Amino acid sequence: MAGIYIHIPFCRQACNYCNFYFSVSTGNKEKFVAALLKEIELTKNYLAGETIETLYFGGGTPSLLTIEDFRLIIDKLQSVYDLSTLQEFTVEANPDDLTSKKVNALKELQAFGLNRFSIGIQSFFDEDLKYMNRAHNSEEGLASVKRVQDAGFANITIDLIYGTPTMNDKHWRENLARAFALNVPHISSYALTVEPKTNLERKIRNKKALPVNEAQAAAQFRILMEEMREHGFEQYEISNFARPGKHAIHNSNYWFGKKYLGLGPSAHSYNTISRRWNVANNLNYIESINNNILRYEEELLTPAQKVNEQIMTGLRTKWGVSITNFQLPIFNAIEKNLKQIDASHYVLKDGVLTLTDEGKFFADAIAAALFVD
Repeated sequence: MAGIYIHIPFCRQACNYCNFYFSVSTGNKEKFVAALLKEIELTKNYLAGETIETLYFGGGTPSLLTIEDFRLIIDKLQSVYDLSTLQEFTVEANPDDLTSKKVNALKELQAFGLNRFSIGIQSFFDEDLKYMNRAHNSEEGLASVKRVQDAGFANITIDLIYGTPTMNDKHWRENLARAFALNVPHISSYALTVEPKTNLERKIRNKKALPVNEAQAAAQFRILMEEMREHGFEQYEISNFARPGKHAIHNSNYWFGKKYLGLGPSAHSYNTISRRWNVANNLNYIESINNNILRYEEELLTPAQKVNEQIMTGLRTKWGVSITNFQLPIFNAIEKNLKQIDASHYVLKDGVLTLTDEGKFFADAIAAALFVD
């Protein structure tokens, strides 16, 4: 089973914390769609006959596509792949794009298997949204979720961000309360991270924006875990929470190490042997595809890298890492490295290593300490 990810590299407005590849100019959107259709054909052998389980339109802002754009892309995918086996078809959307007209248009994609929306709410408070330079306001955030629900879509995930300087703990609890009141089955929540070379990093460096307080973000992560548990959500991955049976299949498959094909500028692909990522430039992408050239960088994975990726991704999930499945020298190396880690940060039961709530604060550092050479 495999997944297909399609990166739509356009946004109406640049969020100042974002370091994904996108453009706020949509002047070449038609050329991009034409190139994407051609890339689907050029990459048709990458998944080598795998059954397609998930389809995910991400970005950027896929909801900027017209319904005609979606139809063209899906028709092309259907000409290359058997999509009758799709279990999950997700479209990411920003609240300001989900007007009644747009939601009604997107309902047409149910015939192609669309059954899930991922809505970038980030916060239900205007001061947070302004700090992040989001294009929507709090009212639009609430209204967009209700519109999608009224259109008959129950499988909805919303994104929330904590740790902004505009958000105290009381404010964060209110954010979560509003999310719970919407009765969505899945919530993804991330700490605001100040990435290098982003507009937010420049503003903070030039003292034009308040800096992020790491202690505040840590306290709000603790609140997040407590509130989610109280409201019946399972933390099946460090940043992802779902009601029973409502895990995101596409993202979970990344953590399980399943194959996936990434299409569009900057999109990543994985076939268990290597990882590759497309050129992160719309014009270069379009030009090369038009010349029947796939422009990407590729990394062949060594046995040690494969083990370390299993450790890194597995530790982030409730399923953990089955260290007894590794060959004896690797198992011994991990067991030795485990002695360096605070015992209150992990549980080792029946050969499966998982993190405690306290350990989740140090997930990356713990994974790095367990890496093998």
